[in-house]
Amino acid sequence: MKYIIIGTGNISNTYIGAVNEMASSEIVGCVSRSGKRPEANPALPSFYDLKEVDIPYDAVIIATPNGLHGEGIRAAAALGKHTLTEKPLGINSEDMASALEAASSAGIQVAVAYQRRTAPDAKAIKELLDQGTLGRVFAADLSAKFYRDQAYYDSGEYRGGYAIDGGGPFIQQACHNIDVYVWFFGMPEKVVSMLGQFTHDMEAEDHGAALLKYSNGMIGTIIASTSTTPGFAARLEVHSDKGSFTLTDDVITEWHVEDVPNPTSADFNYTHDGAKSAVVHDVSAHKALLLDFEQSIKTGTNPLVSGQSAKDTSELILEIYNSAIE
Repeated sequence: MKYIIIGTGNISNTYIGAVNEMASSEIVGCVSRSGKRPEANPALPSFYDLKEVDIPYDAVIIATPNGLHGEGIRAAAALGKHTLTEKPLGINSEDMASALEAASSAGIQVAVAYQRRTAPDAKAIKELLDQGTLGRVFAADLSAKFYRDQAYYDSGEYRGGYAIDGGGPFIQQACHNIDVYVWFFGMPEKVVSMLGQFTHDMEAEDHGAALLKYSNGMIGTIIASTSTTPGFAARLEVHSDKGSFTLTDDVITEWHVEDVPNPTSADFNYTHDGAKSAVVHDVSAHKALLLDFEQSIKTGTNPLVSGQSAKDTSELILEIYNSAIE
């Protein structure tokens, strides 16, 4: 497949690296309103607008800031181009619904880059949960205590604000981990949250906590932060009537479940140091998402992270923000 990438910031280099490892695919051009080209491939033809692209291509990768993803999906849909967008799908309900409706009307696939779903251990846990093998889960506690310095938030006027980023670590850094949480457990029926700014000069939260109650009785907690020095691995602790297990950065590190073998895999090599840096050094998970995206186009089946599935993740985060405001 031939791709056009919209957005030429840091994350565009990750996608270029991933596509470069795919023998049959390539990125053939970029869209950049500033005229900047990706550092990973400064020779790419650059266009101001997707409508101006005059070279053949099959699909679009959207690598713009959070609040611009819906705009990119609608632009691609208007041209009948399948779309893989950087996370999150969007930062408000109306924009996400509009983007998915445009995609549905155009008959295009929309996939979202929540690459942590490709982790073998996470996929194994998802299967066991769906089968009911792990028993009745009554507690799931996610800790996403990361760190970003002030220079990170000063690097772009939109960073850490609501208009473009959509908020702080819940919608930006921890949304990857919250996506796995929603993938596992679905949407809660009630959310209570508290957010604050503690170590940064920014508009949105840099630390917060949410308490979640599910219709089946499960009580969950989510902590998200970019203030916790020096930054820690994300940790999900799950407890059921059959036992407990822990995922640390999507790898099973503790397993105490009665009569269920530990499904830990040794195949997961994705080592994104999200605790301390926004830079992705290992592109293997993005490559896996792209291969899945291409397969979904060939077969007409849903990608691993469909637009609707990713919308649920954003909706939970919006509930966390709205609860704090209320």
